[in-house]
Amino acid sequence: MSASKLTKKLGGLLLTALLFGPAMAFAEYSTLNLTKSASKIGQDMYDLHMLVLWICVVAGVLVFGVIIYSMIYHRKSKGAQPAHFHENTTVEVVWTTIPLIILVAIAVPATKTLLEYEDTTNSDLTIKATGWQWKWEYDYIDDKVADGKGIHFFSSLSKESNEARQLGSGADVSKVEHYLLDVDKRIVVPVGKKVRVLTTAADVIHSWWVPELAVKRDAVPGFINESWFQAEKEGVYRGQCAELCGKDHGFMPIVVEVKSVEDYKQWASTAKAAAAQEQAAADAASGKVYSKAELMAKGKDVYTNTCAACHQAEGQGGGPFPALKGSKVATTGSIADHIGLIVKGKGIMPPFGAQLSALDIAAVTTYERNAWGNNTGDVVQPSQVSK
Repeated sequence: MSASKLTKKLGGLLLTALLFGPAMAFAEYSTLNLTKSASKIGQDMYDLHMLVLWICVVAGVLVFGVIIYSMIYHRKSKGAQPAHFHENTTVEVVWTTIPLIILVAIAVPATKTLLEYEDTTNSDLTIKATGWQWKWEYDYIDDKVADGKGIHFFSSLSKESNEARQLGSGADVSKVEHYLLDVDKRIVVPVGKKVRVLTTAADVIHSWWVPELAVKRDAVPGFINESWFQAEKEGVYRGQCAELCGKDHGFMPIVVEVKSVEDYKQWASTAKAAAAQEQAAADAASGKVYSKAELMAKGKDVYTNTCAACHQAEGQGGGPFPALKGSKVATTGSIADHIGLIVKGKGIMPPFGAQLSALDIAAVTTYERNAWGNNTGDVVQPSQVSK
């Protein structure tokens, strides 16, 4: 290629970049900026961010404008001579006063927003969020029924995402809706109401983060941290654990569904009734005798949703997680020790006593002792489970 043709080609590319570059950059701007919030405090944060951003832009343009102007018109090659003066009181007053005014203009709204963000008083609803490896436990503090219990549930990665993420699943994750950002049970809150969130953890440090609601707070074992949000419009808002909490850190999403006040009341009433029914069913199940086939079917579901993430789908284990296939625990070990390990945990394995019912534990114990060729023939009933 000749030099002239190369010059023309480079010129054409440069012209294309100059014409279309700004438009493309503007199109991508929204992905680089802060997420616009669905909550009032989040919108205040966004507005504060934009205020500071434009102040910085103006200051940068002015400063670099002066520098560039000086470089062009006051350079040595044009015969410019440096001024000889030691100090100028007026200039010093000006360049001290202007930054002071800018800092005050930023500090006042920033302090106001920060104080508002930390004020969790006068909330309409309080939800306790407890981080576990690797799921969230939710307890609606204000919604209690007659026996002192209320809306309480564990929220785990959705079955579709959990199955697709498994090594060797062969699933096309692009076809899984909201891959790794969906759960089996959502938090539901009323629109326009102040929701106070109490965050803590049962094992390691987690972090409860929903960007569109402008809420993020660490969940630390032994401590309770407070935050709040007030969604201004109905919808579904998704978040994640924002703390590196272990092997499956990326698989404990958060989904908040905001409903109208009337729809929330109906949901809360239904949820309370369902909780009471689940408790009654759990109490009844603890004294019922199940067949091996029933326990194996139930145990397989529990294992897939709770245990397979670490011990693998076929019980082969991997890395720091021991295999259950042919293991001493699931073959020659006592049933009581097997149940105790599931209930209390050991080492990096978290305790599942608070997460699983007696039936779940009995079923998964039966499954692990008879699956993958273990074939012990053991059948464990809920009545044998002691938490």
